[in-house]
Amino acid sequence: MARTSEPAYGWAAECERRFGTHPIQVCHEWNTAVHMQECEAESPKRAFTRDELQAFFDHADDEVSRVRGRGRKGWLPAFRDAMLFKTAYAYGLRRNETRMLDVADFGRNPEGAEFGEYGVCYVRHGKAKKGSPPKRRSVLTVWDWSAEILDQWVSEVRPAMRHADGPALWPSERGRRVGLQRLDSRFAAYRDDLALDPVLDFHSLRRSYVTHLIEDGWDALFVQQQAGHDHASTTSIYTCVSSDFRTRTLRRALDGTVEAALRPVRRA
Repeated sequence: MARTSEPAYGWAAECERRFGTHPIQVCHEWNTAVHMQECEAESPKRAFTRDELQAFFDHADDEVSRVRGRGRKGWLPAFRDAMLFKTAYAYGLRRNETRMLDVADFGRNPEGAEFGEYGVCYVRHGKAKKGSPPKRRSVLTVWDWSAEILDQWVSEVRPAMRHADGPALWPSERGRRVGLQRLDSRFAAYRDDLALDPVLDFHSLRRSYVTHLIEDGWDALFVQQQAGHDHASTTSIYTCVSSDFRTRTLRRALDGTVEAALRPVRRA
């Protein structure tokens, strides 16, 4: 142990005598990488509960019926928005990833033939690190209803949109692709109509996707790859499991421990 009374240079001299050199700093600002990617999750943000999410989707569907029942043309954009929100959740997409989807960004999954043409979602505009191009990833379809709503949108409803001749999956009534401001305003309107927690935002759909997969028992590495996270720690930030899930997890662990303790020992 070093004596606090001994000068620091004394140890440098001792290293020189014993080893012919002394400790030097090897890591500097100019030769180390800087972590530029900000954490995507902020402390007050959270996922939807399952009941909140169902209420949100039901409200979006009801809005389509209300507008259509009044004989107004606005039911097409309302239908688009309802499908868009569900798709964002179904594939754990960020806001711009969802907005920039094209019709051609889906394909078959040989291991999931039941999903037809919507077995894989190819994300071309993923979140990029500073100075890098958009990050691409493929997200496998995990729920049957995901393929069903996409097929209905593409084959039955989208052709009636004014700009359906373009590549965008979500064309706008005024342009080739729906705008981010439109997504934010429609999301906020639905959330406020239901008096849901104001901390819920579009990104909460992505947090809900990660959380619900984890709660449903999907492999953590699979969920990480679906979300496009480089590190498991990032995925863990997204995971907002419910107290009920924690209780059930604890109960299974305790029951398993008790069962193992009471199991008769087999003698050779």
